[in-house]
Amino acid sequence: MDAGAIVVLAGTAAFGGLLAILAGAYGLRQARHVRQTGVRVEALVKRPPGNASDEPAAPRPLLQFVTDDDRVREVVCPVAPTRRRPLNDGDHVLVLYDPDEPRTVILPDLERPGPDRLFITGGVLVMLLSLTLAAVAVASR
Repeated sequence: MDAGAIVVLAGTAAFGGLLAILAGAYGLRQARHVRQTGVRVEALVKRPPGNASDEPAAPRPLLQFVTDDDRVREVVCPVAPTRRRPLNDGDHVLVLYDPDEPRTVILPDLERPGPDRLFITGGVLVMLLSLTLAAVAVASR
């Protein structure tokens, strides 16, 4: 493979790494913003429509809560249920929602920043690898 093709491939990979970094940083920023400015309410866990009781549950249930201006909101749970916290139909959970955008919610007890940090770490590694590959290709010309 000639050096020009390697540099193009490395540039494309670096761009993908940059997108991963930005996605992870955005997720962490949104969660931090909601933790700082969010309104605490109790939400009702509901089974998504279309699931009969004999069908397996959808991975993410719905959360229904009332905002400060008395609007009822129903959003998809931002985290999947776990064995430790199954989020069964009819359960109540604490939710923080963004008052400017009530569809943006976090569950403080179940918040997992790991995937966002993994996106950032993976993006940095891909960028470093691609930039090293491009530097080696250019130096070998």
